[in-house]
Amino acid sequence: MNFKSMRYILSRIMLAEAAFLAIPLAVTLIYREWNDIPAFIIPICALVAGGFLISIKAPKDGALFARDGLAIVALSWIIMSAFGALPLLISRAVPTYIDAFFETVSGFTTTGASVVDPAKLADVASGTPAAIGCGVLFWRSFTHWIGGMGVLVFVMAILPMSGSRSMHIMRAEVPGPEVGKLVTKMSKTAKILYGIYLGITLVETVMLICGGMTPYDALIHAFGTAGTGGFSNQAASVGAYNSLYIDVVVSVFMLIFGVNFNIYYFILIKQVKKAVKNLELRVYLVIVAVSTGVVAANIIHIYRNFGTSLRYAFFHVSSLITTTGFCTGGDAVNFNEWPTLSKCIIVLLMFLGAMAGSTGGGIKTQRIIILVKAGIAELKKLLHPRSVHPVKIDGKPVEDSTIRGTLVYFVLYSVIVIFSCLLLSLDPAAQNNGTTTFTAVMSCLNNIGPGLGGISPPDGNFMFFSQPAKLLLSFDMLLGRLEIYPILMIFAPGMWIRRRRLGRRAHADDAIPPSADAEE
Repeated sequence: MNFKSMRYILSRIMLAEAAFLAIPLAVTLIYREWNDIPAFIIPICALVAGGFLISIKAPKDGALFARDGLAIVALSWIIMSAFGALPLLISRAVPTYIDAFFETVSGFTTTGASVVDPAKLADVASGTPAAIGCGVLFWRSFTHWIGGMGVLVFVMAILPMSGSRSMHIMRAEVPGPEVGKLVTKMSKTAKILYGIYLGITLVETVMLICGGMTPYDALIHAFGTAGTGGFSNQAASVGAYNSLYIDVVVSVFMLIFGVNFNIYYFILIKQVKKAVKNLELRVYLVIVAVSTGVVAANIIHIYRNFGTSLRYAFFHVSSLITTTGFCTGGDAVNFNEWPTLSKCIIVLLMFLGAMAGSTGGGIKTQRIIILVKAGIAELKKLLHPRSVHPVKIDGKPVEDSTIRGTLVYFVLYSVIVIFSCLLLSLDPAAQNNGTTTFTAVMSCLNNIGPGLGGISPPDGNFMFFSQPAKLLLSFDMLLGRLEIYPILMIFAPGMWIRRRRLGRRAHADDAIPPSADAEE
């Protein structure tokens, strides 16, 4: 294991987070919230000092192994969440550090599950301003935008990294069963991805301002949409604005950010046919269309108008399949009041999630396609044992390692769900409410935010869970965002002991040569 290279990258992550914290500090100064200035100055100083103490200069040998990449990604997200929680704690937005850690993990993982008292958020209907400072709320939502594309992808975009460093990190952080490069070098791929990400975010911000939002509110909700996270500075979420225009804009952009960003790159280089023919995109859009139609027809008796029911069905289907978690429509859109069919569809969408390579969470549409196609191929093989039926997506065969990895992911995913539900059921807040226990775990593991049940309804939060339960759910959020392997690997004894005993030569087959950018 290349500890020097790991320390150097982790130190750059800490410095990058310090730079990110300077932005909400500027917002705090603009709104003259003098009492909240220490909430940002203290973590900024701690991150800068820690970053320079860990590693001052880049190591001569920058090669990384696959396990190094997994460890870097897992440790980076834990460190970022640990320091990112300080502004919430110091500003007293939340009462305890565990609450602050939960909220920050929820932000970076784009989950949107909250422990902030809704009474501390703004209420447009009554004219009540937020009790939490604008700078702190900005940081809370900004974590969505940072975590949506991944801070390590951002670091790869601004730092020169060889293929030996960048490929293993990209594989560990970017969601989906497969990760590929758009261009020859991973650093250029990261720049392209972040350029597209920033561009779409700015477009949505402008459109929300045109719909009547203030620039501040527009940025808050654009961050939540871009990261598919769902934090809002309003107690009633997007529903506070009671605007058809805003509902439609947010709905459409939630779907946009749930699409694999490679699709947008193909459109930019005028390969529109390749983008349109993408199987995962077509399945994703069909699921959205069918779900919206069925839910709209199923809830029409609540609104007495098909247009209104279609509006709210489309919004919440977009919100849940992309794992954003925004809500609209007021009290009439409490999922607990919807018919059973609509609630079943909602739960299925919570499982499914958006496309691979997007900012959305969930299992990912591509994995579902791979499993279905692999199942069909296996059935055909049972009928005709000597025949060969390769699994293909977009005309290209899927490697056996990808299929095997998808199956293993589902097994681990199921085991984590079972154990998390069993542990959470011991919490006093979740006892006698199986729906709350199950959907709380699912909403955190799939990085959604809202759930079903008395404690975590779509417009509620997780503040009533105990401190150990919040740590468990924080762990689930990290598992879901990093897709299990990086977090589990850092707890494996062989991850560290074997490397110290055998040295780097034992893992020579796992490394990529430092000059292999063009060969990856």
